[in-house]
Amino acid sequence: MGEKVRSSRISGFYKLPREERLRIVAEFAGLSEEEVEVLRSGGGLGIETADRMIENVIGMMAYPLGVAVNFRINGRDRLIPMVLEEPSVVAAASNAARMMREGEGIRTSSTEPVMIGQIQILKVENPQEKAEALLSAKEEILELANQQDPILVKFGGGARDLEVRFLDSRVGPMMVVHLLVDCRDAMGANAVNTMCEVLAPKLEKITGGKVLLRIISNLADRRLVRAEALVRKEAVGGEEVVDGIVAASAFAEADPYRAATHNKGILNGVIAVALATAQDHRAIEAGAHAYAARSGRYTALTRWEKTPEGDLLGRLEMPMAVGTVGGATRVHPVAKIALKILGVKSARELAEVMGAVGLAQNLAAIRALATEGIQRGHMRLHARNLVIMAGAEGALVDKAVEELVSSGEIRFDRAVEVVKRLKGAQNSG
Repeated sequence: MGEKVRSSRISGFYKLPREERLRIVAEFAGLSEEEVEVLRSGGGLGIETADRMIENVIGMMAYPLGVAVNFRINGRDRLIPMVLEEPSVVAAASNAARMMREGEGIRTSSTEPVMIGQIQILKVENPQEKAEALLSAKEEILELANQQDPILVKFGGGARDLEVRFLDSRVGPMMVVHLLVDCRDAMGANAVNTMCEVLAPKLEKITGGKVLLRIISNLADRRLVRAEALVRKEAVGGEEVVDGIVAASAFAEADPYRAATHNKGILNGVIAVALATAQDHRAIEAGAHAYAARSGRYTALTRWEKTPEGDLLGRLEMPMAVGTVGGATRVHPVAKIALKILGVKSARELAEVMGAVGLAQNLAAIRALATEGIQRGHMRLHARNLVIMAGAEGALVDKAVEELVSSGEIRFDRAVEVVKRLKGAQNSG
């Protein structure tokens, strides 16, 4: 479809007709005509495929797929596919990304893709002695685990280490063995769970205890992503706005009630990309919230500070267990296209992009809160949805939105009144 567009800085993208937006994205990502048609047709997931994915299927449900523009991550321009139902999120991410484009843009890094498998062992006598026995047999245990997934080992992954923990609980003491597995480009749940299952009899034999649970942990604190960006004060509206953003960040760091909503804003971006690429978004979200509480007090996943020059420096750190092979990622037609639009080649690269989107989304949210408030842009988009639901079409949509926003009563009953009156005036004219 011609030479690829290399820049993600696309002014007025939201004003373009949908077909023109689709053409630009197709050119940027090198999509085939067949892939464009999948996007145009609204999802591409057939009912037969869906019936094999989960149980008791009776139909399908579609969510909007949008594209955030302006992102530069580690010096590379990217378009970001996002799936969600909440208005203003894609626009906010695009706007924040524009503020963060200077130089390399958002800088990211990540740790190795190591997941934790947990094996719970009850009724262990002389636990310290048994723990030493387990660690003495570590190489043998890891070898047994790696026999379960030779393909993962072939690609440089596999079981890496063993840790033993002791817990006191309301049902008494228990031993918990952590199996650390490098999952490479897989999210890893199936591989890790299989390894834990296979190890159970051996661990029972060594410890003399009874293995109960054996399952992956979604607190993936060995599989972290970090994102950082320097934002010039002029880009966000001046030093007073910088001070407001820093104060908003400090509020979230100090108060769990605020931190929960602050982190939800981050996850607006992260989970939208997770849905677009068919990730286990429940696992990502659970891990993020657990990581935010790792100190014993729930806090923010980002931190915004003022530099000596008066600019804004933001940092994010969170677990990001994602995969580019296996699962729904390689089954869902749109997920495959979303990965192609992103241009990612590995799970770590995808994780870093998602971390960058989370940081941008967070900047957009707290800047709005620290300036005009979150409702202004959000409610205009909400008003648009309401008037369309009330039956407005064509040029009537913008007229109805303006009237509804001006009234300050952005409710469905008022939208129905406004649309009915405007339609009547239109027909009488």
